[in-house]
Amino acid sequence: MKPSLLVIILILIAIPILMSFTSARIEKQKYRVVKKDKDFEIRFYPPAIFATTKSVAKSYRELGNSGFRKIAGYIFGNNETSTKIAMTAPVHMDINDKGSSMSFVMPSEYTLDKLPRPADTRVELHESPAVYMAAIEFSGYANDQKIKQYADQLSQILNKNGIKPTGNPTYLGYNAPYELIGRKNEVVIPIEWKE
Repeated sequence: MKPSLLVIILILIAIPILMSFTSARIEKQKYRVVKKDKDFEIRFYPPAIFATTKSVAKSYRELGNSGFRKIAGYIFGNNETSTKIAMTAPVHMDINDKGSSMSFVMPSEYTLDKLPRPADTRVELHESPAVYMAAIEFSGYANDQKIKQYADQLSQILNKNGIKPTGNPTYLGYNAPYELIGRKNEVVIPIEWKE
């Protein structure tokens, strides 16, 4: 093998690996695992601050395209003080017929009153309530078919285990589109749960 070809192959392998290290350093939304099963988890999510935009989108792609630009604009400085806010993970996407939404979790260093107000009135800041969620994970790139497949699978697991859902499935995306290796996706459903 020629040295130049070997260098190109090594670069192509190294770039995604280096990018995956970047996502490993991004702050993740905090939760506590309450129950772990081979197919799913029950988690407790404490309150968190979200930047959310609502939409009439009916698909993952449609919501991703319209919602991401609005919220990304907010964290990249489209706010009253032109403050840049660090990206966190995961991105929350609630896609349903009654109205969809996309949310970014704000870094834990912020409180609601310390965040700058969005310049775009379609971006809302709010605190989520503490909630128990059932979660199921899948890898690769997400699409509407996979999200529905895992949402249906998680709903069946909850039904089989007598766990009552209290809301819609939400897709959680952890990776930037350019990250090719180690992609993590989840579907979560709020549930009734007592510890």
